[in-house]
Amino acid sequence: MKKNNTHTRRDFILQNSLLGAGTLLVPGGISSIWAGSISSSPSPALLGGQPALSSPSWPAWPIWKPETDEKHLLEVMRSGVWSRNKVVDLFEQRWAEICGAKRCLAVVNGTNALNASLAQLEIGWGDEVLVTPYTFIASVSSILFNGAIPVFVDVDPETFLMDPDKIEARITPRTRAIMPVHILGLPCDMERIMAIAKKHNLLVVEDACQAWLAEINHQKVGTFGNAGCFSFQNSKNMAIGEGGAIISNDDQFMDRCYSFHNYGNPYGSAAGEVGAGTVMVGTKLRITEYQAAIGLAQLARLEEQTQTRGVNAAYLADQIKDIPGISPYRLHKNATRAAFHLFPFRYQQVAFKGLSREAFIKALQAEGVPCLSGYSELNKMPFLKNAFNSRLFRKFYSSEQLDYERYAHENQCPMNEQLCNREAVWISQNVLLGSKNDMDNIALAIRKIYDNADQIKKANE
Repeated sequence: MKKNNTHTRRDFILQNSLLGAGTLLVPGGISSIWAGSISSSPSPALLGGQPALSSPSWPAWPIWKPETDEKHLLEVMRSGVWSRNKVVDLFEQRWAEICGAKRCLAVVNGTNALNASLAQLEIGWGDEVLVTPYTFIASVSSILFNGAIPVFVDVDPETFLMDPDKIEARITPRTRAIMPVHILGLPCDMERIMAIAKKHNLLVVEDACQAWLAEINHQKVGTFGNAGCFSFQNSKNMAIGEGGAIISNDDQFMDRCYSFHNYGNPYGSAAGEVGAGTVMVGTKLRITEYQAAIGLAQLARLEEQTQTRGVNAAYLADQIKDIPGISPYRLHKNATRAAFHLFPFRYQQVAFKGLSREAFIKALQAEGVPCLSGYSELNKMPFLKNAFNSRLFRKFYSSEQLDYERYAHENQCPMNEQLCNREAVWISQNVLLGSKNDMDNIALAIRKIYDNADQIKKANE
C-alpha cells in the first residue's frame, strides 16, 4: 500500500493517457447491467474481460490549442521582453477580477505564494499554525520554512477537509494563524473557520492551490482570509507549467509581498519615505511574460472547464453512491462550487469481500480508469523530526517544545490515517472533462469489481 502512496500528482497525470481507454456501450445503459445477478455482470478486465473504457473522450493534460493560444505567446516571444512586464500585470489583473479580489501578485509557484504570505504576515519563529494533515507537503513545509511549528487539525473523512469541530481544541497561546487547505478542489467551511479565527484573533492564509474558482456561498475561496494562495503547476486545472499567485484585499500586505518577490525593492506603501534602494529583505519570485501569456490562454477556458467538471463530478457521484463500500466526497452545505482538481471517494474493503484498496485500484486501472490512493500521512513524515533537530530550531525553541515524541502524540490524526492508509481513492481532474458516457463506464467499472471481488481477490493472492 505504501508503494501507491509514493506516486506524485505529476506521475498521476502522466498515467492518464496510458491507463485511459474508452467506452463499453450497453443497450439500456449501465443500470440494466447493475440490476442483473453476479453471473450476468461483465467480467473484470483484470480477469480477462473487456475494459469498461477502451477509448475515453477526456483530453490529455495540459490542453494547448495552437489555433487560439499561440498568437499572443509568439508576440511575447518575438518582442524580446521576457522578464516581468505588462503581460504579467494583465494576468494579475484578470486573476484578481475572476477571484473577486482587489489585488493579485503572480509568483514562481504555489509553494512560494504560501511562503511569501506567511513571511509578510510576520508568521514565524515562536508561532504555531493550524493546518490539515491531508494535503501536499508544501502546505506544511511553508510553515517550517518561516520558523513556525505546524499543528495538525484532523480531517472530516466525508469531506477530506480540516474538521472545523476540531480546530479550537488545537489552539494554544502560541497559535498565530490557521491555514485552511481547499484540498482536491473541495472548499473548506470558511464561514465557520473565519468565525473561529475572529474569536481567537488569528490570521488566516488560505491554501487554494488546488481550488481555482471554488466557492462558499458564491464567494471565491482565497478571498475569505488575509491571503489566498494558488498554484498553476502543470497538473493543475489552471496549468502554466510552473507558477503561483497571492490574492488579497489588503493593499499594505500586497505591497510588502510585491517588494519581497522583487529583491525587497520599494513598491507602493512598502517604499515608505526612503524613495530609493532596497527597503526590506526580499528574494526573487517573479514570473516571466511568456508564462503569463500561457496563463491568459488557459484562463480563457477555465470557467467552462470548471462547469464541466462540476456537472460530471455530481453525475458520477450519483452513479456510484449506492455501490456498497463506495462513499463519494461530501461538500459542505454552504459550498456553491467545487473545483475538482481530483474526484475523491472512500473505499471500504469489507464491502468488497476483503479486497485490499491496492488490489481495487489495480483492478480499476485495468478497466481504463486512471486512479491512485493519494496522500500519505504528513504528520508522521521524517521531515518534521529533522526540522526539530536542526540547529536553528534547537537554538530558538525549548527542548520541551521540540520533544518530538510528545509532539507526535499530540498531533495524532486518526481520521487522516483512515483516509491515507485504507480508504481514499482519487480520479484525475481531466477525466471529468470527458463525456457522460465516460462517467457511466467509470461507474460500470467499479460495479464490475464489486460484483467480482471474490475472484479478483483470489487472483491477487
